[in-house]
Amino acid sequence: MTSTVPFTPRRRPVRLAGIGRRAEDALVCAMLLAMGLLPVIEIVLRSLFETGIPGNAVYVSNLTLWVGFLGAMIAARERRHLNLAVGLGGLLARRGINLAVIGAGISAAVATGLAWSAVDLVASGIEFPYLIDDWLPEWVVLAVLPLAFVTITLRIVLAVEDRRLRLVPLLAAGAVVILALVADPSARHPLWPGLVVLTLGALLGAPIFVLLGGTALLLFFADGVPTGTVMNATYRVAISPAIATLPLFTLTGYLLAEGRTPERLVRLFRAWFGWLPGGLAVACVLVCAFFSTFTGASGVTILALGGLLLPVLLRNGYRERFSIGLLTASGSIGLLFPPSLAVIVYGVIAHISILDLFVAGIVPGLIMVGAVCCLGVRAGLLARVERPRFDFREAVRALWDARWEVLLPIVALGAIFGGYCSLPEAAAITVVYALVVQVLVRRDVHVTRDLPRILVKCAALIGGIFAILGAAMGLTSYLVDADVPTMAAEWIQQLIASRLLFLLCLNVVLLAVGCLMDVFSAAAVVLPLIIPMAAAYGIHPLHMAMIFLTNLELGYLTPPVGMNLFLAAYRFERTIGQVCGSALPFLLLLAAVVLAVTYGPLLGLVPAWR
Repeated sequence: MTSTVPFTPRRRPVRLAGIGRRAEDALVCAMLLAMGLLPVIEIVLRSLFETGIPGNAVYVSNLTLWVGFLGAMIAARERRHLNLAVGLGGLLARRGINLAVIGAGISAAVATGLAWSAVDLVASGIEFPYLIDDWLPEWVVLAVLPLAFVTITLRIVLAVEDRRLRLVPLLAAGAVVILALVADPSARHPLWPGLVVLTLGALLGAPIFVLLGGTALLLFFADGVPTGTVMNATYRVAISPAIATLPLFTLTGYLLAEGRTPERLVRLFRAWFGWLPGGLAVACVLVCAFFSTFTGASGVTILALGGLLLPVLLRNGYRERFSIGLLTASGSIGLLFPPSLAVIVYGVIAHISILDLFVAGIVPGLIMVGAVCCLGVRAGLLARVERPRFDFREAVRALWDARWEVLLPIVALGAIFGGYCSLPEAAAITVVYALVVQVLVRRDVHVTRDLPRILVKCAALIGGIFAILGAAMGLTSYLVDADVPTMAAEWIQQLIASRLLFLLCLNVVLLAVGCLMDVFSAAAVVLPLIIPMAAAYGIHPLHMAMIFLTNLELGYLTPPVGMNLFLAAYRFERTIGQVCGSALPFLLLLAAVVLAVTYGPLLGLVPAWR
């Protein structure tokens, strides 16, 4: 006699990590879309019904904080936090010396310290409650900060491939917690051992935010100041109204980079300029400038367009060495044009009108683009590249095909300079415009298949920027409180009497900073130091802005650690040495442009400088 037992299918174990990842992605996607939609709804209500959404600007500012630090969590998950590109840990690992785990330990320790600082800030918000728009407790918004840095710590630990070695970053994180619990917060502590450890971490591949945030924590800790001050400075800059434009304009750039938009723009610029000597190279520079105005000097242009433009240049007779150098140099060529993210960050930190900065950047920006285009013309003449005749019908067809993309900067700049709306509202308009065009008109982006992926990629990039910017503002807060900028300005004045010599030294320093740091962290850390110095030598604030930004743009191309060099080597599958050699002529030419911006008579050409 046999018996049958009912078959019960085995359930798959619930993967909490997968559920958490999907929830994380869904939340950041929803918040990023809300940031774009709320200001546009506000504009419509204001225009048609003379009403609006109460507290709309406040909600968008606080959504910016959440998007930025949820994005930082995603950047840690995807291992996309920027570092100094030294990579010593990886080089040693190839030779059997695994020191990268030490870098991971240092990173985990600093991330834990930043989490503890965020907990202090949230606890202060609970103890002294404040309601946002009379209903939302501020500590609820602040809660994303400890959540983000605790998650980043865990992901740093899990990123160590050898499970046995994960104990190293875990112990480092635990040591920081114990130190925070037992240390006397009012006592002064030695500073130099921690700075040595941070320097070692940077050499072993620790992210830039670890170096900046760790330095800020050490400085406050050494002076017996509560470390919650670091996260307080982070919160203040994150909810600044203009900062909301960073994720919005970046999302616009990501939407444009999808589908066939780059191909349409290449066709457009080639149809109108291809008949010139080096016309295709000029077209590539203009396309890159168009995209980098929205994506900032983050290297997204090289990664997004490099694979499309390099084969086109090679097929049309341009040498590989020149083509790689051209695209590497063009990766941040639109840095000065509106709505450049770097210009916005500069204006926020330096407290200068962003619209004036946009106007001031037009002439230097055009000179930089024109200089790179001249090298393209020269290459076309030397290589005797075949040039098509100008076909008016094809030019008109290409313009009509790219009509929606061509209208986008007109819409953005018209909204900004026409005074019809604020800068964050103009950024939201560009997002909605790009969404409608790419999803409904062009249908290059599928709502369920493509849009979530684009939003998550955008959030990861923004998260990397916000982690750096937040940590850098914590360091800046200490420098300002300690009156370091004023003392540095007085010391420099005693050392250097000549204004021209000061400008030359400033060029050298900024070039070195541009090699090692991205423009966002450099603006947060270096600007508070050099602005008082520039004022002491009578340098106009807008002139100082152009000097700073052009030098930082040049730094992206400067070996050995210029960011564009590494991104181009990754995208084009070449060695760093090959990319450096390819970019050298462009580096020298742009260096001459930087000197012209620093010393040349450009002040009379820009109305905003008068």
